[in-house]
Amino acid sequence: MTKTKVTWNCRECGHSQLKWTGSCGGCQNWNTLVEEVFVEEKKLRFESKKKETAKPVRIRDVEIGAFQRISTKIGELDRLFGGGIVEGSLILVGGEPGIGKSTLLLQISNALAFQGLTVLYVCGEESTEQTSLRARRLGIDHQNLYLLSETLFSAIRAQIEHLNPDVVIVDSVQIVYKGEIPSSPGSVVQVREIATEFMHLAKGQGITTFLIGHVTKSGELAGPRVLEHLVDTVLDFEGDRQHGYRLLRAIKNRFGSTDEISIFQMKETGLSEVPNPSHAFLAERVKEVPGAAIVPGLEGARSFLLEIQALVTPTAFSNPSRRSTGLDQNRLALLLAVLEKRVGYKLHHCDVFVSLAGGLKIIEPAIDLGVLLAIASSFLNKALPSDLIVLGEVGLGGEIRGVSRVETRLKEGIHMGFKKCILPTRNMKGLSSSITEKIQLIDVDLVDDAIRRVLD
Repeated sequence: MTKTKVTWNCRECGHSQLKWTGSCGGCQNWNTLVEEVFVEEKKLRFESKKKETAKPVRIRDVEIGAFQRISTKIGELDRLFGGGIVEGSLILVGGEPGIGKSTLLLQISNALAFQGLTVLYVCGEESTEQTSLRARRLGIDHQNLYLLSETLFSAIRAQIEHLNPDVVIVDSVQIVYKGEIPSSPGSVVQVREIATEFMHLAKGQGITTFLIGHVTKSGELAGPRVLEHLVDTVLDFEGDRQHGYRLLRAIKNRFGSTDEISIFQMKETGLSEVPNPSHAFLAERVKEVPGAAIVPGLEGARSFLLEIQALVTPTAFSNPSRRSTGLDQNRLALLLAVLEKRVGYKLHHCDVFVSLAGGLKIIEPAIDLGVLLAIASSFLNKALPSDLIVLGEVGLGGEIRGVSRVETRLKEGIHMGFKKCILPTRNMKGLSSSITEKIQLIDVDLVDDAIRRVLD
């Protein structure tokens, strides 16, 4: 006989409790508890078991040579993984709908199939005909690539045991379910159990597994937080669907660094690599226009130049608008307060709009001074020099603080042909002569000093 147990699980953090209490006892969020009915059975809980029982091994006796990587033949992606995909790893790919997750995984499937690996693509959200049409549009047609339209885990596991693939791609983990669990697909219990089953498959049989995950309206991966803890690598797809550029970031990586990012461009033939992001982001730049500033942003270990555009216009309403695209809204409000208090600009009678060209999102504080100079340029209706780049963090006292990895940022500016740079005085120390001879450095300590030196 089986026993039925009713629990209340939180959709946000996965906390489980026996009674409904309005707010979650773990994360304290309201109205996030969902009733789940769990059936306890006497048989083994996880059907995907390891072939052999694990035994303790001395750390000095572990053979590192067995640690193998598989190249995806996509340079940007291999660099993001740390040299290639680790055999038998479990990888979670998340992102907004329509951002390109399925397209990327199909391209990876094709590249792995051309290397002689057997790939099983589980297209649970679509039929095999729909996925095949997309694959043919991308030019993907290989005999080692198999499609399976199935959502029941037991049926998927049976096909995996029959086909014995090297790589399994599940699109998506929220649609797959176990029949013995009465919860609906995508619930906390189902997602946790399915992820654990695929973890046992990946580790026990050495099958490299990709899981595509949905995201919530706030941009976080849907499902319990344990989903991210179970997998080896978490990749996050970012970018505006109205723009062609996509940024792939490694949030978690057990086999490499999380300081790397990859940039792709969506085209009719799929996602293509962007080897020179600075050139791509500045390709449509118009020089000598008020309200535009170039900043060397830093994402992970890579630096690339971005254009910050600002528009300041008088308003007839009592409450002026403060809008930003690609920047933190709270950070923009802080910088506007610094301009009003420390510089004396009367911005409370103006609408302020700030945008980061290219559709990307940057949150690092090193672009603060660039945002301020772009706003000041639009307010004064004076253009910044076209050969100038700006970097620096702005404090509440109007002081300009130092930034990290300044040489990497300056080298990118020099590479793109810029001749001048405004930077914090603190970052002037220790710069090599190979950099100072190629670009004119303007060191500043205060915001009003920076505005005076480039706009007066």
